Amino acid sequence: MIRLTGVELRRLTSRRLTIIGVAAVLIITAFLLFATWREARPLSADEQRQNQVYFEEAQKDWQLHGAQYQKDCEASYASTPDPKPTLKEFCPGEPTIEQFGKPQTVFGQIMPDLLQGSSYLLVFIAFLIGASFLGAEFSSGAIGNWLTFEPRRLRVYSSKLLGAAIGLAPVAVVITGILLLGTFLIVDHLGTTAGTTGKVWGDLAETSGRIVLLTAVGAALGGVVGLLLRHTAAAIGVVMGYVVIVEGVFGGFLAKSQPWLIRLNFDAFVGHGTSYYVEECDGGGGNYTCNQIEKHLSFEHGAWYLSIATLALILLGALVFRRRDVN
Repeated sequence: MIRLTGVELRRLTSRRLTIIGVAAVLIITAFLLFATWREARPLSADEQRQNQVYFEEAQKDWQLHGAQYQKDCEASYASTPDPKPTLKEFCPGEPTIEQFGKPQTVFGQIMPDLLQGSSYLLVFIAFLIGASFLGAEFSSGAIGNWLTFEPRRLRVYSSKLLGAAIGLAPVAVVITGILLLGTFLIVDHLGTTAGTTGKVWGDLAETSGRIVLLTAVGAALGGVVGLLLRHTAAAIGVVMGYVVIVEGVFGGFLAKSQPWLIRLNFDAFVGHGTSYYVEECDGGGGNYTCNQIEKHLSFEHGAWYLSIATLALILLGALVFRRRDVN
């Protein structure tokens, strides 16, 4: 089994699509770092002077009409339905210079979102490479030749999935490492890294570990789908169809079904829990009103959902590969 997996790893790393996919991930990661650099840059001297003018004008206006502004705001706050922010957040009071400047970029605040975004990219590329890895063998008929050398199909199946998973996991390690280090250096120079405690680093490391795991799983599941459909393009078409029809259309109309869709469980697993919104309407009192209610999806729910779905798909692929003619 170890020798079979080693052979599959060598095949995976020598494929052109693998090299192109890894190069694409590196390029997109570089663009993410460039976008972070642009976002973290402070305002220019001219922009700061212009904002100072706006601030002084706002102060003068507040001195003339501030009492009435505050009174109107508090009245509006009282009639705002729950849930609502605190009064201080809703009515901030006298203008401050910070309101007219650009907020300083904080490493601990932006890094979780950057890791979350990179997880979609890594898992998609891993899925694409995994689907091509097995789908091409069926398209070319090479799988039939391989089975004449190793007729035990489950060993062949397992080695191919392991090869795809093990081969793509280091890519995720490198990409998350580059993103963490690059963002830290950029923000340390242009923003602030204050408050980046050991706990923050620990949380980011755990998030990165979960992304590496999902990347490996995505490569293996791509191989399963490529095996079931026997074509890379068909595998990609199924994924895109699911994203557009199920996640986009179905998920948008039936918001309460969101906890049973892949994307939200994916987010809950990567981010150790996530939130989503459900619209609840009430026709009592003669008025029909709808409010957006925030819900929470736990990390445990996402982990169990993804684990069961992954296991079911791998078992289905094993059953099909064991029984179906490969020609």
